[in-house]
Amino acid sequence: MKENLKHKNTAIMFAMLISILAIFPLFHTEDPPAQAIEPARSLSAEINKLLASDPVLEGSLAGVSIRSADDGELLYEHMGNTRLQPASLLKLFTAGAALSVLGEDYRFTTEVSADGKVSDGALDGDLYLVGRGDPTLLPADFAEFAREISNKGINRIEGDVVVDDSWYDDIRYSGDLTWNDEHQYYGSQVSALTASPNEDYDAGTVIVNIQPGEKGQSANITISPENDYVTVVNQTKTVGPKGAYNLKVDREHGSNTIFVKGTIPAGAKNNRKWVSVWEPSGYAGDLFKRALEDQGVEVVGKIRTGTATEGMAGLISHKSMPLKDLLVPFMKLSNNGHAEVLVKEMGKAIHKEGSWEKGLEVMNAELAKFGVDPARLVLRDGSGISHANLVPANEITSFLFHVRKEKWFPAFKHSLPVAGDRDRMVGGTMRNRLKEEDLKDRVIAKTGSLTGVSTLSGYVETSSGETLIFAILLNNLIDDTQGRKLENELAKILLSQP
Repeated sequence: MKENLKHKNTAIMFAMLISILAIFPLFHTEDPPAQAIEPARSLSAEINKLLASDPVLEGSLAGVSIRSADDGELLYEHMGNTRLQPASLLKLFTAGAALSVLGEDYRFTTEVSADGKVSDGALDGDLYLVGRGDPTLLPADFAEFAREISNKGINRIEGDVVVDDSWYDDIRYSGDLTWNDEHQYYGSQVSALTASPNEDYDAGTVIVNIQPGEKGQSANITISPENDYVTVVNQTKTVGPKGAYNLKVDREHGSNTIFVKGTIPAGAKNNRKWVSVWEPSGYAGDLFKRALEDQGVEVVGKIRTGTATEGMAGLISHKSMPLKDLLVPFMKLSNNGHAEVLVKEMGKAIHKEGSWEKGLEVMNAELAKFGVDPARLVLRDGSGISHANLVPANEITSFLFHVRKEKWFPAFKHSLPVAGDRDRMVGGTMRNRLKEEDLKDRVIAKTGSLTGVSTLSGYVETSSGETLIFAILLNNLIDDTQGRKLENELAKILLSQP
């Protein structure tokens, strides 16, 4: 009892001594200058107020991370180490890893080979179209291949047009793609041989053009590019000018039959809908065969799949644009197919296997070089379309800090959407955000969106000219659009920092 009392008295005396020292320090030290600590305090206070007051976050999760671009210091975090769904922010990792593994000047190759001899203008055998992953092949490229074949004096193919997509495995969809996404352009099948309808490079898709017909008649529907690979079932009706605009476009699972249903008012504008095809290598083969026939090269046989051999005669070798240029449509327009192709290509480059498993293995290893702890991540694809992907906000900002030191960083930065710039290939998915004159062009960032998820991450230039790195991951949202508004408000707080 006495011993306990003694310890209690000692503790009281010690506490009093500490209090005295706090009032009269033994050594005088200057307080840190106000300007060195006030911005951080102000930043935290403003963000905390926003997160606490915005009703969109009721029942939701918000991961926020802010770093200095100068030294990588973490200036603010809210649930920064909590794994959340990144949506298309995952493309930041995919783009950086691909630049590191493949190089900014990397090009995809497509080849045309023959397995027989040419005699009197006829190829006595099959013509092979061999894909090596290029997601940017256009109808114009197949037309050029056909011209080159014709210029070589070949005007007849006695055999088949054989499509070879064996560069990658035959798994067409990432593991968590939902069934109702597979006909959408953003859920198109991944193949080493594919084609895009236009320079948005949505590989493995066609464009369904729908225009009103006469009142009471079906709508006028065309497919771009023209092909014999898909079939359209027109179940539409043109109604009066004030009638309902209610169109639904869908592709039957496992086939290339596209159903167009609903009503379109007379006088309405052309409606364009991108629809993915089933087995895109056959689609590429169809475009090639049509191009050959347009050049007067007769194809006796059919289109089929097969694998070219090394002994075949090489006729054409086509190179894609370099990766640094491909990154522009990939990142600006958030192209899911490009992301998955790059994952498989990394697997092929390092492990000689073009699969998601090997590609993601490479990605994880590469990310570890750029301030990311792979043990904190769950990666299921390269595009972010999977709801099973999980990434902490702090890992994203750490990555964005470390890649600034890489020689390919200018290409990476150039690929990010620029807020408020109306040019699609500059502003991308940020072209209609932060458009005010004093805000535009000062945020370059990747957007992300899934059902219940909205995300934004990149670089922001403050009012003083300082660059901050930020990541915002909002999950479990009821209203995605309100989530984007909150992201904009948070970005404005960063923009206004002195």
